[in-house]
Amino acid sequence: MARAAATKGQTRIQREKTEQILEAALEVFARNGYRGATIDQIAEQSGLSKPNILYYFDGKRAIHGELLGRLLDTWLEPLEHLTDDGDPVEEICDYVRRKLEMARDYPRESRLFANEILQGAPHIVDELSGPLKQLTDEKARLINGWIKAGKIAPVDPYHLIFSIWATTQHYADFDVQVQAVLGDKAASRFGAAQAHLEGMYRALLSSKG
Repeated sequence: MARAAATKGQTRIQREKTEQILEAALEVFARNGYRGATIDQIAEQSGLSKPNILYYFDGKRAIHGELLGRLLDTWLEPLEHLTDDGDPVEEICDYVRRKLEMARDYPRESRLFANEILQGAPHIVDELSGPLKQLTDEKARLINGWIKAGKIAPVDPYHLIFSIWATTQHYADFDVQVQAVLGDKAASRFGAAQAHLEGMYRALLSSKG
């Protein structure tokens, strides 16, 4: 995950402390949400004192903002890789795979993002209506181009993207539920999910009827 502004100009030890705080804060925010999280909880999780936390960050909002900034950079990257270079169905299935890998590898980040959205996105609404919308508009135009060229079946490009977000991020945001329902099959849930989702999207996009 790309480092954001918090570590610029810091010494190695300061960078390590900053990352230690952010790692602890990610756990706390993902578990409790922004409103339920406190500096005391972050201090306890990180093993640092509260004054030490406040030496590096002005407060809870600053820590939360740094985490969200990093998260948005990471969240946009898979969609940026959706290009006109390859077969459209393969490009979209690759996007599904990358999003599912993010759900597997970054579950706390996904829950942090979900918590922010559920609260009305007070800290990132400008980014959602700015960079995220611009990138989504760009990829919707790309998908529409594929449809007009007869390369994939007619679909609403925005709702296709929304459905990919929903079906992949579910495996992070509702992982407890997924594992409870699958029981003994839970260990292979991401491999099974990838096979299912790829088959579903291939059928949707390849159908010309």
